Amino acid sequence: MLTALVVNPHWFWISLGGLLLAGEMLGAGGFLLWSGCAAVVVGLMIWAVPMEWAAQGLLFALLTLVSGFLWWYWLRNHNKSIPTTLLNRRGEQLVGTHAILIEAVANGIGRVRIGDGTWRAVCDRDLPAGAIVEVIAVEGITLHVRPISGPSSIPTDFR
Repeated sequence: MLTALVVNPHWFWISLGGLLLAGEMLGAGGFLLWSGCAAVVVGLMIWAVPMEWAAQGLLFALLTLVSGFLWWYWLRNHNKSIPTTLLNRRGEQLVGTHAILIEAVANGIGRVRIGDGTWRAVCDRDLPAGAIVEVIAVEGITLHVRPISGPSSIPTDFR
């Protein structure tokens, strides 16, 4: 077995690459992908141009590091171009929403109803219950609101 490995080292590298790629499919999160690709490339290169084991190992290490760095560099620049989403951040989705106070704002604190829930509301001035407000910011589970001057239409579902 070892004799066959010494005579045909490319099969070792191709097999190692296949095992690493199979391990990646089991959910390694990208850690084994570039090592597996590097091993396959080394196997193909030494199939065409035989070289010593030390050179093969050095080539494998170099290809793994270079491909990992290039992937990191590409991913870093690629993630900057993806817009952030408000998915699963319900509070931030409420900014700009109009609502009706269900409890008067006294000493800066009251409650608003949005959809089927109620939220703690903070305002810089006291407002009566039933006043129409707009959500301007969210801090944890507290909505910062401001009164809306003039006529405003509230959607029937209150968002």
